[in-house]
Amino acid sequence: MSEPKKFLIGGQWRAGQTTFTVRFPYTGEPVAEVCSPGDDDLEAAVQSAQRGARVMRKLPAHERSAILRRLHAQMEARTEELVNALVMEGGKTKKAARGEVARAKQTVFVASEEARRIPGEVVNMDWTKDGENRIGIVRRFPLGVILCIAPFNYPLNLACHKVAPALAAGNAFILKPASATPLSALLLGEMLLEAGAPPEAVNVVTCSGAQAENLVRDERIAMFSFTGSSDVGWHLKRVCGRKRAALELGGNAAAIVHEDANVGYAAKRIAFGGFTNAGQNCISVQRVLIHRPIYNETVETLLDEINALQVGDPRLEETDVGPMITERAAMQAEAWVEEALRQGARKLLGNGRQGALLPPTVLSDVNREMKVSCQEVFAPVITLQPYDTFEEAIALANSTDYGLQGGVFTRDLGRIMQAYEEIEVGGLQVNDVSTFRVDHMPYGGVKASGMGREGVKYAIEEMTEPKLMVINLNG
Repeated sequence: MSEPKKFLIGGQWRAGQTTFTVRFPYTGEPVAEVCSPGDDDLEAAVQSAQRGARVMRKLPAHERSAILRRLHAQMEARTEELVNALVMEGGKTKKAARGEVARAKQTVFVASEEARRIPGEVVNMDWTKDGENRIGIVRRFPLGVILCIAPFNYPLNLACHKVAPALAAGNAFILKPASATPLSALLLGEMLLEAGAPPEAVNVVTCSGAQAENLVRDERIAMFSFTGSSDVGWHLKRVCGRKRAALELGGNAAAIVHEDANVGYAAKRIAFGGFTNAGQNCISVQRVLIHRPIYNETVETLLDEINALQVGDPRLEETDVGPMITERAAMQAEAWVEEALRQGARKLLGNGRQGALLPPTVLSDVNREMKVSCQEVFAPVITLQPYDTFEEAIALANSTDYGLQGGVFTRDLGRIMQAYEEIEVGGLQVNDVSTFRVDHMPYGGVKASGMGREGVKYAIEEMTEPKLMVINLNG
């Protein structure tokens, strides 16, 4: 391996006192050594970000947009480097890694556009007599320092979903990547410096979770944006004090397939939505609810689609399903499957784990008390369950603490509108799976799945504060 990767504070690459190892999930072999910051380094990061916030606040929109356009160009030129980093640090398949890099570039490009059109408004004050001869103006102003905590499953694009709108809005940031997948975040920091971002505003700290919690508690941080598990996210919300929080947390999404659906298309999309990125996706399809009249046909078609997926080495172009992030994560998912089998579930597909590689697994005869039904598996595991009425399907979809996204396959407009009204999620996909996301749409959940919205325009709203000015024309 090469020299340890340094972390980035205020445009300076620092070594710290200790290092940790990033391993290729498929084989466990070391990929890189990464330096760990100490508490003094994190204090320097906060101070740097405070200075950076003052610089960013004064940058005009066209300059913020230009920085993001140049970042997009950097990412375009270094696409293969980013793809390889995602494959090696996270075990992501080549197909999925290319998809993530393409989406990350799109996220940055959209941010470069949105930087130029952060909205404001004129408020008509003369709705009342006291408001006569006054003009109200509302503009949005940056919050200051944004702490961005990114997960391992989409370490580049989800970092961009935090960093790009922060800069577009005129904030500085501190980015804390997941310890398993820091390499793409360090590349992002490097490219931002090359793109001409104010160095003080760009901080990438490869610190521990405990150190990140200390940053969340720091009153100098104006907002933190966290993507990760529900348990951790809600804990951080409890300890964050008065600062603003955006939480993109877990899910165990349902896909409803009604008798009037295109079964072949639904099966193809569910096979994609349940097993892309080895099921390590908060909007992954986990629960498939199938109308009883088409249950057998749908199950047969779905199993054919899943069997066609190529499982194995993520470095190979043809691989569809690679390893989970660690063997420990795969072992936990396997344990949940075995527990469900002991409780009466039936395994229709799944040949057993090999290290961190858990092949696509399909369970039937499940009930809502099983962990594979009521909790987030976050693995290549889906469950199948029949229903008799559409109302029953909606009730089953809602029988969870989570509410991130859902999918419903039907051609009936009445059922579509009923699902939209009644399914408790932040986003409903009609004739598609919950896993669908494009990067400018509002994205976020309800219930245990979080608070706030991502999608560049909506993240900018979270990262800015509206301020009113009233001008008295009589003065």
